[in-house]
Amino acid sequence: MNTMLDQALDILQKDERPIVHTDRGAHYRWQGWIEQMNNNNLIRSMSKKGCSPDNAACEGFFGRLKNEFFYGESWMDVSVGAFIEPLDEYLEWYNNQRIKLSLGGISIMKYWKSMEFAA
Repeated sequence: MNTMLDQALDILQKDERPIVHTDRGAHYRWQGWIEQMNNNNLIRSMSKKGCSPDNAACEGFFGRLKNEFFYGESWMDVSVGAFIEPLDEYLEWYNNQRIKLSLGGISIMKYWKSMEFAA
């Protein structure tokens, strides 16, 4: 039932404790899921009930990731290890080079760096 969580736990380093963000689906409120998260000292994050904007940024990003990176490629014979490298390259590009018109035509990182001096 927790295959993806089990796989993630298998590759985590001893000191890695990521935040696991989910929607409010029944699976993520199931006691077995919660126990596994607690037993592995993982931090649970969940969207607030009735507050879909909570999850909007994540959903939007994953939609863009699938459209720009994942779809249109054949990943059938690609191992997880071989998948990680192009994914890392995409994320690097997405954060540092991909421009967003809503940020004034600059990259996300350039925007955040400009905000450091504005605060």
